[in-house]
Amino acid sequence: MIVLATNTMHKMADDITASISIPFLHIADATASQILEQGIEAIAFLGTKYSMELDFYTGRLREKGLKVLTPDEDDRKVVNDIIYNELTKDIVLDESRAEYIRVISKLKEQGAQGVILGCTEITMVVDPKDSPVPVFDTTRIHVDEALRFALA
Repeated sequence: MIVLATNTMHKMADDITASISIPFLHIADATASQILEQGIEAIAFLGTKYSMELDFYTGRLREKGLKVLTPDEDDRKVVNDIIYNELTKDIVLDESRAEYIRVISKLKEQGAQGVILGCTEITMVVDPKDSPVPVFDTTRIHVDEALRFALA
């Protein structure tokens, strides 16, 4: 099997699956399954600008029946800038944690019943105990799904 251990690079998933003959475990499919198992219909999605704005990830979630909410343009910039300017450099600031919780809270007010941490670095700044809604860590979900698949 192939497991692509990054959310944003799943923009290449269709190209990868078209050129291989072994299973490809898509991170969005594994994440959607876990969300739907919990009865959640509307989910917030945080990730890189590309993951939030392009349809390769959120569109796949919608195909599974989820209503996907992403931050407005200003908040998408905040989320993306924290990822690239801080988290990828192993910088974790309390102010950035507060910004993420603010964005999640705003999406909750818009109807989100949970939040997808759709970038491997976001778990550095968002702790599930601080979130006003259930948190779905795509890295953990993807690893768990790969393990289940490998052991089946």
